[in-house]
Amino acid sequence: MRLLIVEDERRMAAALAKGLAAEGFAVDVTHNGTDGLHLATTGDYDLILLDIMLPGMNGYQVCAALRAAGEEAPVLMLTAKDGEYDEAEGLDTGADDYLSKPFSYVVLLARIRALLRRRTRGGAPVLRVGDLTLDPNTGTCRRGTQEVVLTTKELAVLEYLAVRAGEIVSKSDILQHVWDFAYDGDPNIVEVYISTLRRKIDAPFGRRSIITVRGAGYRLAADRG
Repeated sequence: MRLLIVEDERRMAAALAKGLAAEGFAVDVTHNGTDGLHLATTGDYDLILLDIMLPGMNGYQVCAALRAAGEEAPVLMLTAKDGEYDEAEGLDTGADDYLSKPFSYVVLLARIRALLRRRTRGGAPVLRVGDLTLDPNTGTCRRGTQEVVLTTKELAVLEYLAVRAGEIVSKSDILQHVWDFAYDGDPNIVEVYISTLRRKIDAPFGRRSIITVRGAGYRLAADRG
């Protein structure tokens, strides 16, 4: 899943991004409200962490503009303010939750997961393609009854393919969804992860479910033994 952090305290933003990336999220970061609004309305985010005291546009203005534009991604507001009127204003502009600084990272992560579960009505659905099963809520993958151990990034790549099972997914689509927009490494990293996934979910079971579509990308299909 992809998150956007709009936070002008750069050290905090960097720490949050590092922690959330370690949890398997793709994370984009910006430090002012104007850029935050632009990214939020042009990108595809599952959740937005939005500070209130921002240069350019404050968090209230950004949130109100997002809702006016029809953007439905959950918004978790972060602020040094802690008055009940500040909280009410944030919620009235369309925020889904509110967290005052300083806050526990464990609490923040729990709030994020709760908002994501709420958005998907109790949790992300278990994904099944043939006898391959992926549960995004627990981070587990099975081929039949046998568990396949994957890293957080491998799970993220496989989840994106599974959500779009049967469709051709381009390398750039995978990069955009699983890696953050600031990634400037070798785009062939996608091929590395596809190769690793094949070794883990296909080869030991005599399957061929991740299919390369030459010049277009990859397709996750029902098992081809």
